[in-house]
Amino acid sequence: MSAENTHLPPGVEVIATLPEAPARIAAGAEARTVRVTLAPGDPGAPPHRHPGPLFGYVTEGEILFELEGEPPRVLKAGDAVFEPGGDVIHYQGGNNLADAQSQLVVTMFAPPGSPVLTLVGAEELAERRHLRFTQP
Repeated sequence: MSAENTHLPPGVEVIATLPEAPARIAAGAEARTVRVTLAPGDPGAPPHRHPGPLFGYVTEGEILFELEGEPPRVLKAGDAVFEPGGDVIHYQGGNNLADAQSQLVVTMFAPPGSPVLTLVGAEELAERRHLRFTQP
């Protein structure tokens, strides 16, 4: 049991901590809790970005997750996820399972009225190709 869980009542557990979170949240941002449910095999949204940071966890199944500059990884139920938002491209966030739905819940901190996500066009993807993680 970690030190941060020592004085919690039974059934309450800290899943993940992000100490630098306050520095990433813009003044005046609102918090939005978003649930993403993906049908079996759903590839998720095309490459996009979010207006602010988000923090959450996978509640069901497996999510294939890839952010600009990071290798793709599979997040399983119970795994925490962080995304800095802003300029960083979110390449993949699809269901890694062909036979079951997957779901994640995140809290996003964003300027009021901003879209939850903005798609990234082919021209920008080509310009930023050098920032995407490539296998050696």
